[in-house]
Amino acid sequence: MEIAGEISLSDDPGATMRKWREIFNISQVELAKHLGITVSTISDYEGNRRKSPGTGVVKRFVNALFDIDQVKGGEISQKFREREKPVSEYFEVHEFARSITLKDFVGLIEGKALTNADLLDTKKIYGYTLIDSIKVILDMPFSYFQNLYGNVNERVFIFTGVSTGRSPFVVVRVSSSKPSAVVLHNIDPAKVDRLALKISERERIPMIATSMSIDKIKEALNRI
Repeated sequence: MEIAGEISLSDDPGATMRKWREIFNISQVELAKHLGITVSTISDYEGNRRKSPGTGVVKRFVNALFDIDQVKGGEISQKFREREKPVSEYFEVHEFARSITLKDFVGLIEGKALTNADLLDTKKIYGYTLIDSIKVILDMPFSYFQNLYGNVNERVFIFTGVSTGRSPFVVVRVSSSKPSAVVLHNIDPAKVDRLALKISERERIPMIATSMSIDKIKEALNRI
């Protein structure tokens, strides 16, 4: 769950717990009563005067937030449910049964390398992720981003719904993990954004263009 993960990974877990309690508009008194502990205990956790909470404490804390919110009408819980769409709303991940070279990958999708063509022979690919660029960039929760990589980073991102290619490469630029290559679907190579080209070249991530239909691309790649 997003809240539990944020608390557990936070450098200041107490402040993060307080933030979420306040987002749910729950007082320390309400939370303490629900958990059957003292208000001072809640205060100590939020002030980091107790050691960092373990998974058991964090789980009880998060469950309490949702339980209390439900009693109050469930307004905050409803917002979370609206956000929790399946990843298929944004992307599809496919793993290959065997590795192939990026050159073979480009051939299968009838693509053309616009940058870093010298890497096509040496890069090995183990899968691809088909990405709805508009939904991913505008709507997808940040916590989903690492899921784009499936089991391995040595994969190709295929972006649909692109106009210039800038947004996909900005996403790649700021990500800690990097795909092996990026495919821009159904784009005019002459209209590719100059910044996207520059990022591609600097990151040494080949940019590939293809106009093959998505159904045919999936048919060709899913046989591997």
